[in-house]
Amino acid sequence: MTRIDTSKPHPARMYDWFLGGKDNYPVDVAMAEQLLQLDPRGREMALTNRAFMHRATRWLAESAGVRQFLDIGTGIPTEPNLHQIAQQAAPDARIVYCDNDPIVLAHAEALLRSTPEGVTEYVQADAREPQTILEQARKTLDFEKPVALSLVALLHFIEDDDAHTLVDKLVEQLPSGSYVVVSHVTGDFDLAGAAKAAALYRERGMTLRLRTRAEVAAFFEGLELVEPGVELAAEWKSDLGEAVPVAGDEPIPGWVGVARKG
Repeated sequence: MTRIDTSKPHPARMYDWFLGGKDNYPVDVAMAEQLLQLDPRGREMALTNRAFMHRATRWLAESAGVRQFLDIGTGIPTEPNLHQIAQQAAPDARIVYCDNDPIVLAHAEALLRSTPEGVTEYVQADAREPQTILEQARKTLDFEKPVALSLVALLHFIEDDDAHTLVDKLVEQLPSGSYVVVSHVTGDFDLAGAAKAAALYRERGMTLRLRTRAEVAAFFEGLELVEPGVELAAEWKSDLGEAVPVAGDEPIPGWVGVARKG
């Protein structure tokens, strides 16, 4: 079994801490607290991103009729998980989760509690290995029918060339009628703070590539954006779920979007 490295922070465990989870270590908490010094709304950012995932999944299952989901960069299970949202709307929905963090693997059982009518599976693989992910996902998902590809809070941890290669290779394999879901942290509203956060990640041997709205929109090139297009995470179809209380008037710095492959 792959050893869990507790000597340096990991984004999935930091995200878990921001969401109020307990599957993290002192090194994760220490870095998360440093990030809070740069922007004290770190918890609100995580909750807003999570709420977007819920709304997007609900819309895909209820309004778009999607019955298959491939979620890459799953993170540590936090209820309700994507499959619970999807299967509330469509009990026969089939979901494949993918992550490369051993701690997610240790908790994968929570991701496999499907409805009797549906299916959930977990794939242990790195996001930079799209062909491996697709080969494993095909054991559960029918790629002759639409699939919703979820890349939530993932791409900002991947450098430009790798991120675009990943998206291109995955979208190329999706059948017509499929959807792509992206959420992405941005530095558009605080360039200085964003630079400090990126430097903090570099010091810890990690990548944080904060992209502009235009750069996030580029991931949807060739796809049909669902209204309202590339939007702030808190604003995307906000009527489909409860709003996350946020202090102050500054926007939560995250761009999101959902697009259809024609």
